[in-house]
Parts: sequence; C-alpha cells; structure tokens
Amino acid sequence: MDTIKITSGIFRGRSIKSPKSNLTHPMGAREKLALFNMIVDDLPGSLVLDAFAGSGALGIEALSRGSSGVVFIEKGTSASKIIRQNLETLGIQAEIFVGDVVNFAAEQLFDVILADPPYDNFDPKKIINLPKFLKKDGVLALSHPGEAPEIPGVKLEKTRKYAQAHISIYKRL
Repeated sequence: MDTIKITSGIFRGRSIKSPKSNLTHPMGAREKLALFNMIVDDLPGSLVLDAFAGSGALGIEALSRGSSGVVFIEKGTSASKIIRQNLETLGIQAEIFVGDVVNFAAEQLFDVILADPPYDNFDPKKIINLPKFLKKDGVLALSHPGEAPEIPGVKLEKTRKYAQAHISIYKRL
C-alpha cells in the first residue's frame, strides 16, 4: 500500500492510502498542484464529482481546499474500500458510487468535475456524459494523454502539459 500527501488546505500534510495496483494510477504531485492551481477559484463552497476516483485523493484535496462536498465514482471494489478508509481516517462524510462512470446517475448537479481516467485504456466515450452533471458555468477538469478530446456540452478553456500528462479545463456552456 502506498501513501499520498494532501498538499494544501485543512488536511495539508496528512497522508492517505493509495491502492497498489496497475488498475489505478495516482496523479503525480506536480500535476495535482497544477490542476488545483487551474481551478482554485472554483473550489470554495463547490459540490465536486470525483470521477475515476482511485484513492479519492483528488476529491479529498478538493474538500481540503474548501469544497462543500464530494461524490466519488470508482468501479474497483478494493479501491472504493480504500476511499472509504481514507474518508474515515480524516472524519469526512461523502457518498461513494461503486461502479463504472458510464452507469453513474445523480439528481444533483456539480460545480466541479474532476476526471482522471486510466491512461493505459483512455476512452473518450467514458467521459462524454459527464457534462450533463455540471451546473451552468461548471468546470470539468480532465487529465488525459495526447490532445484534448472534444466533449459535447462544454468548451475547452485551456490545456497544460506535464510530462506525459495533459490537464484540460472545460467550462459548461
């Protein structure tokens, strides 16, 4: 089992567990810092959806930085158990949807969606339904290999490259 440090906010410096598996890949510290610097103004009081959650590190980081709540989506049962352990360790109440992103359904809309899908099997079809869960002017932050995919219902605002990772910020139209 590996650990990840929370980089900022109320949980700064605290460690959380990360699955030791080839099915999940934690975002690198440099990329995570860059992502959160790109959306820092959107986080305070926001409702966040952490798609492809893995350890839950991105959603927990969002909570640490002032979001009001997070819903986690993770299809791996062992990874979802680690998310639950991480939340319990930090004293956080949150909903975890155990299943594939394409099967997710929600009544509420989100201010921010964090999507860090697996790079080794990146499939843009898995993310094209995510914008329907965004509020007007909501933000989709996507980590992806290669060029930024076109996603219906959102406009690409900016893309930054960090080694093999690309981070793109989209805004709901």
